Amino acid sequence: MNAKIADLMTEKVMSATPHQSVAHVRDVMQSHSVNCMPVVDSDGEPVGIVTSTDVLHAEKDGTPISHIMTEKIYSVPQYGDVSLAARIMVNHRIHHVLVTHEGHLVGIISSFDLLRLVEDHRFVMKNAPDVSARGGKRKKSESV
Repeated sequence: MNAKIADLMTEKVMSATPHQSVAHVRDVMQSHSVNCMPVVDSDGEPVGIVTSTDVLHAEKDGTPISHIMTEKIYSVPQYGDVSLAARIMVNHRIHHVLVTHEGHLVGIISSFDLLRLVEDHRFVMKNAPDVSARGGKRKKSESV
């Protein structure tokens, strides 16, 4: 079975609007222990993303979040395969991808969500090498 993005994503996503201040967004992020927030327009469509690093390095607390947000966002469809989100994260060296449905923000998926999927499946190496066949260490039951 292929896991879908909807199976792993966080659905209750707090978002910011472009006019909100750096101080406000930083306070919301800290109080809810989140590392990033999508920035959405009045229709709920994503227009950017802001990370804890962005707000930490902002020079003035009163600056609108639109001045420091990353406008280049990556999104995936809610019912897409998780491999699509993973590929985007690896190719663009990012940790969060927005999840949309018909252009509207419906969730977010992070690299930690993908790691949870791996952990849940308890990785088992296919065709694991047989140490004794290569002349490696002997099994404890073998006598000298």
